[in-house]
Amino acid sequence: TANTGNAGGEKAAFKIAYFEMDSLASSFDMVKELKAEMLKREDAINNELEKLSKNLQQKFNYYQQQANSGALTQEQSEAASRDMKNMDDEMKNRKQALDTEYSDFVMRRQNEIKSKIEAFLKEYNKTKDYSYIVSYEQGLFYYKDTAYNITADVIKGLNESYKTKKN
Repeated sequence: TANTGNAGGEKAAFKIAYFEMDSLASSFDMVKELKAEMLKREDAINNELEKLSKNLQQKFNYYQQQANSGALTQEQSEAASRDMKNMDDEMKNRKQALDTEYSDFVMRRQNEIKSKIEAFLKEYNKTKDYSYIVSYEQGLFYYKDTAYNITADVIKGLNESYKTKKN
């Protein structure tokens, strides 16, 4: 700890605690649920896009077969081209909409998680008197004193709080 002066001329302790972000991400139930929900949504998006792609391919094969057999007039061929373009555009627009919805969902949920962590740390620190609590991520810090590692407390407290609010 380092000492810093305060307005009264007294020296106050300056303490920094940290938690391991990767441990929190792998142990906080809310994060685990988010990851599972993300995978579920990704699968649903992929299934929907695969279905649209399959429909597009079937329609293309049908028009190709008609064209090869000489069953399409010039006007029908042009209509088929427009139909294929429209289907392709609809598929691209749907993919963009799904990607946007997914990104918004992930961002909202990540912000919820961040807010829960911040709220927990605010309450947690009422009895700890840390000046700062930071998340440790490799490459950002080059030294850490494990005496100030509060990861286990943070994970335990967040999970307890989350279970209480969930029930």
